[in-house]
Amino acid sequence: MKKFLYLAIGAAMLASCSTQNSTNTNPVLTIEGGQVQGVNTEIPGVVVYKGIPYAAPPIGQNRWRAPQPVVPWQGVKVCDQFGHPAFQAAHYPGGYTTEWGYGEEKAYSEDCLYLNVYTKASAQPEKKLPVAIWIFGGGLREGWGSEPEFDGQEWAAKDVVLVTFNYRVGPFGFFAHPEISAEDSEHATGNWGTLDQIEVMKWVKKNIAQFGGDPENVMIFGQSAGGRSTKFLSASPLTKGLFNKAVIMSASGFLSPERTDVPAFFRQSHLTLKEAEAQIKEVCDWANLKTLKDLRSASTEEIFALGSLYARVTGKRTCLNAGPIAPYIDGYVMDKSFDDACLDNTLADVPYMIGFTLNDAGNMAGQIADFCLNRQQNGGKAWAYQFARPLPDDGSHPEDYLKGAFHSSDLWFVFKSLKHCWRPWTQGDWDLSEKMLTAWSNFAKYNDPNGANGGDWKPYTSENGQFMRFKLNEQDAEDSSLGEPLQAPQRTR
Repeated sequence: MKKFLYLAIGAAMLASCSTQNSTNTNPVLTIEGGQVQGVNTEIPGVVVYKGIPYAAPPIGQNRWRAPQPVVPWQGVKVCDQFGHPAFQAAHYPGGYTTEWGYGEEKAYSEDCLYLNVYTKASAQPEKKLPVAIWIFGGGLREGWGSEPEFDGQEWAAKDVVLVTFNYRVGPFGFFAHPEISAEDSEHATGNWGTLDQIEVMKWVKKNIAQFGGDPENVMIFGQSAGGRSTKFLSASPLTKGLFNKAVIMSASGFLSPERTDVPAFFRQSHLTLKEAEAQIKEVCDWANLKTLKDLRSASTEEIFALGSLYARVTGKRTCLNAGPIAPYIDGYVMDKSFDDACLDNTLADVPYMIGFTLNDAGNMAGQIADFCLNRQQNGGKAWAYQFARPLPDDGSHPEDYLKGAFHSSDLWFVFKSLKHCWRPWTQGDWDLSEKMLTAWSNFAKYNDPNGANGGDWKPYTSENGQFMRFKLNEQDAEDSSLGEPLQAPQRTR
């Protein structure tokens, strides 16, 4: 477990990939920046490329700038190590940390723009396998793409090229200031983390064929804040032509103005860029960081602590220390909210899968149903699901919010990564995981979770108001009422 946090600069970007190993027989690929070579996974034929830089390190003069072109490297990078997670709060044992097994990742750093590719079709562009881009959750404040539950080798074994990645979070990913906006007034924004996500989509468009992927057949999917990010990307004018289908997991649905049964946690409003600039400038002025030079020369730790220190001293809350982050309506990355895009039918016209876990907080079922009906009204399709398997427990972890089908519990199943978890899984869990992974990968391949020939899981419509329920047995079925999900704490994952 991490004891110290630090900023890795300069040569640290190259540390993600080691020098070429003569025993590695995997093909060498030429991509943006140079040549890379993957390493074998536990599944025969599946290769992973860890820690590929997809942009220049966002440090120094690149702090709070759109992703800049990747710095070229010499020779062949053997990509056998994941890149640095974005700078964030330390994770200590207990709760979600114990559930997901954090501790083996590299130190947190602003130098974090790395991605990972899992494939079994390296150097075979003719394969044209479907591509899935995974967006991790964490309230846009924490998390990284190489967490153990996101192990992607089972996806690659299903003939899908999976891309996971890190993006800027917290005050490094969502930070607005008038002087930053003045640098590029045409593209003024504070949504750096969202731009990172879009940059990965662009990288896939330009490079994924080398890994056997089809750049014209791309699915984006994410859970919690990753699901919210999927929604934001589906509403952004900058993502047109970059993806063909989307899966929204545990991130609510369409919050129509008429719906009154939604906790404030889910009905978070987006600040405009001007509003965010004003709030953050007030904090920066208080800290005597009044110029762009001051802000970019401040230490990583100083910037990270700004919002919480300001709140502690003044008693005021700002967008730097509020709840889950929501990107700003800036007129560039986001010109409207997801809900408004649903209302005026400017949301990306692609198939959607959308769902939640039984113990997710709030009336997600109603919001998800509303979204599916909105898609039907606008000529689209959306498949709805509920994950209703209470996770098995050996009694060693007393936290109530880690019991049942809690928020994030479905991740083990979607990635079939159960072997990385402490829980006493049954054969039924492995079978359910195979069922879910097959449905998700089918959606990536065929735009239908049933597969090429269709099946029992029908899109949710006014005529077919049914959720697919992922469960083990009849007891799970009894517990999976869509009327009132079980009470659960409001988590930001």
